[in-house]
Amino acid sequence: MLAIINAELVMRNHTIPEAVLFIEDGVIRGFGEMRNTPIPENCEILDVQGAYVGPGFVDIHTHSDGRVFFYEDPVRCSQHHLQNGTTSLMPALYTSMNTQQYVEAVQIIRQAMEKPECGNIAGLYMEGPYLNPGFGCDRSTNPWADGVKKEAYQPVIDAAWDLARVWCVAPERENILDFVLDVKAKNPDAAFAVAHSAAAPAQIEALLPYGLRIGTHHTNATGDLPKYPECRGVCVDETVNYNRDIYAELICDSRGIHVDPYMLRLVRKIKGDDRIILISDTYASDGPVPEGYDGVTDINFDWEGEIAGSKLTLNVACRNMMKHTGASIVDVFNFASYNPAKAVGLTDRGEIAVGKRADLVVVDYKINVQKVLLKGEIIR
Repeated sequence: MLAIINAELVMRNHTIPEAVLFIEDGVIRGFGEMRNTPIPENCEILDVQGAYVGPGFVDIHTHSDGRVFFYEDPVRCSQHHLQNGTTSLMPALYTSMNTQQYVEAVQIIRQAMEKPECGNIAGLYMEGPYLNPGFGCDRSTNPWADGVKKEAYQPVIDAAWDLARVWCVAPERENILDFVLDVKAKNPDAAFAVAHSAAAPAQIEALLPYGLRIGTHHTNATGDLPKYPECRGVCVDETVNYNRDIYAELICDSRGIHVDPYMLRLVRKIKGDDRIILISDTYASDGPVPEGYDGVTDINFDWEGEIAGSKLTLNVACRNMMKHTGASIVDVFNFASYNPAKAVGLTDRGEIAVGKRADLVVVDYKINVQKVLLKGEIIR
């Protein structure tokens, strides 16, 4: 048994200072204040000297380590995020792939999941195939722009059905329900996310009964539907904000480029903290940094100077969220651990509770990572 002592445990609604936590067989066996919790003899001791101990981060949407994609080097990408406290993640596969490329990428991730170095891979996040080509996925190069065709998508479903926890869709795509129903036929537990879309509220809400419960990188790559000139319409962002059944993913970079700090505060106020998910959306791109962005290290740019995802890890996203919104350390652990785990059905992790997986991260008050534990094993 391992005893973590002198810890400040980050719980769902509070912290427990001067605490001890017990781990055995990769599972949390107990915890409490040190002053009234005896430590059994022969325990291995890890003294964290007053640092925070929280549930490991759960990144449900990440493509890369910032340099290469998961399907190019899954070990490198997994380890990059693990060393920064992400003990569960879901590699994202983007709509730029054709059918065969999707199938091959899924096979690569499936094989990687058998390696101990990729022990933090918890499934796949399918960012596609059927998104709106007008929002971040160029029609001229997008292999899925012409229509929802079973002969194109069924091999992807067959390859990924048991690994894909989330499938992103643009609900306005014609015949999108055919695709949704075929996904559910293979995996009734699959969730859907509205992504790269200009859907109307009714189009989004029509998919709620089929498991649509996430707004992908909220306020990014979404359109609006002006009803009258100079009158703001209601589209994806407003629908996600309004609907309690939908979680809002947020990319929280240091400069507030993806989501302005005022918008972050607005989303917190409208959605409530139990419906916010921090993601990295780390992407492999190495374009030049545009003028005015010198010193920005957590945003990716393509060769045209456009934003292309981030170079975040979730510990940095948590730090940024605290800076931009005044969120507490309890809040950001909910955003980066509990909420995402709950949203995608990873019910055995994401919080400090007896019986949960001992996926833990030790951090200071600025969320600098000191130690990482995966299934009770000290990784860093």
